[in-house]
Amino acid sequence: MNESAPLNLKPDDAPVSRARTALFKRLADIVCLPSSRVNAFERSMIADLLTDMLREAVTSERARVARRLANLTEIPPTLVRMLLRDEFEVAQPLLEHCESLSDADLLDCARRGTLDHRRQIAARRGVSELVGEALIEALEPPVVELLLRNTLARLSADSVERLVAATREHPRFIPLVLRRSELRPSHAYILFWWADAEARKTILQRFAVSREVLQEAAADVYPLAAAEGWQEPVSRKALQFIERRQRNRAALERSSFGSLEAAVSAAEAGLTREVAQEIAYLSGLKPMTGAKILSDAGGESIAILCKATGLSKASVRALWRALRRPEVDGEGRIAAGLERVLITYDMIAVDRAQTVLRYWNWSLTSAMTPTLMQAIRDGEEADLETYSTSERAAMLAWSGDFGR
Repeated sequence: MNESAPLNLKPDDAPVSRARTALFKRLADIVCLPSSRVNAFERSMIADLLTDMLREAVTSERARVARRLANLTEIPPTLVRMLLRDEFEVAQPLLEHCESLSDADLLDCARRGTLDHRRQIAARRGVSELVGEALIEALEPPVVELLLRNTLARLSADSVERLVAATREHPRFIPLVLRRSELRPSHAYILFWWADAEARKTILQRFAVSREVLQEAAADVYPLAAAEGWQEPVSRKALQFIERRQRNRAALERSSFGSLEAAVSAAEAGLTREVAQEIAYLSGLKPMTGAKILSDAGGESIAILCKATGLSKASVRALWRALRRPEVDGEGRIAAGLERVLITYDMIAVDRAQTVLRYWNWSLTSAMTPTLMQAIRDGEEADLETYSTSERAAMLAWSGDFGR
């Protein structure tokens, strides 16, 4: 973004002519006349003359004209574009009060104006998706925060995705992003991984939804898929997300452990890579998802894993112990981290925990193609339109974990 003043115009210490001041007022008054008094060609001619004169005017004169025009429903385009590119003192009345500014005008102002210009645009009523995308291009915190606080602004899916990714480097955006109505579970479940404890609680309370409607709608599809031998990959993946059972019975039959509980108990003696993978398989997860959960610094994901798979609180403690995390503090009370994880276990229902777990498994693994992993390692600015929803989610979640 260009931080310099858009126009190099005459300073305020230049001598001001009374005749010129009066002429500015007369021309601005004529431009403001209704269409019944002045036709479009006359208005355009006068606007051209006024625009040319304003290039030689001092800041206070230009600001006075901008204030006079700010309440118009239609301003000649050359005139409004010049004023919006001017110093913030001049552009502010238009940006603050003029409701008739087009997206083209605002985009030009956002890209050629200063930080103050963009802040004022971000605070306008009804900021469009297109203008919103321009405002977040540079990820300037003052602009982004104003835009996120503006409940009348509209954010595109690409903007939300970019902002979710930006929360990793700008954690102060997180509470504001979580309040946006455009935020989807796909965004929230990925943001979870680098959010703080309070934000994680908000995510689980707001986005951990039930799959009951899906389960009822797809109940008669399972026999059809079974009759086909589960050969069709698209429906199989979707049905795996919807189904009620979380544990993997086929994995249990192949496992050397008698149950998931036994695998968790074995982890207390030493959480090897093999045991961790076995816990993931028995839980109906891919090893990559299991690794992400077990390496989660906050630990709330462990509570989600245990609740979704029907494991007890004792298993939560067992996994906590297996990860060599403190169970008590220096005064002999339960450690704050473990207490937070146990509260998470109590607050979330089984079906909702399964929704979160299934979504993590889908988004973190189904999209991890070699091409995508290479893009993450290289930190490429990939064109997100070329990737599926799950691929974009995987890119966001793993962007900080590859290439180190």
